[in-house]
Amino acid sequence: MSKIDDYMRFNEVALSLRSQRQQVLASNIANADTPNFKARDIDFASALQGALARGAAPAGVPGATAAAHFTGVAKNADTLADGTALLYRIPAQGSVDGNTVDMDVERNQFADNALRYEAGITMINMQIRGLISAIQGQ
Repeated sequence: MSKIDDYMRFNEVALSLRSQRQQVLASNIANADTPNFKARDIDFASALQGALARGAAPAGVPGATAAAHFTGVAKNADTLADGTALLYRIPAQGSVDGNTVDMDVERNQFADNALRYEAGITMINMQIRGLISAIQGQ
């Protein structure tokens, strides 16, 4: 069973991170009108590499989010449940009320992340079909 776990680990970890990122992006969108709210996100590529390293799975993950979009680790060391650092998004344009949510950026990131999540589901389905085919000898 451990070989099957290793075989599926990459997509499992990626889907988990995508789900958590979707929640963060949804929170940004929900707080678009909240004064002094600071938009958050994760550096997906770094988070995935870190999660895979902790789980002893293969590395070498292509980047999905540019690190230049973030200022660094959040004050108070805010993290997701798995220890992934939540970063502050650098606003392209300041606002009078101190809110850094750019709805165009957030909607694009939300849609991109959802599309990549669906692709991950498709990949897992293909892996499972391959395993079933191997077990049935087809």
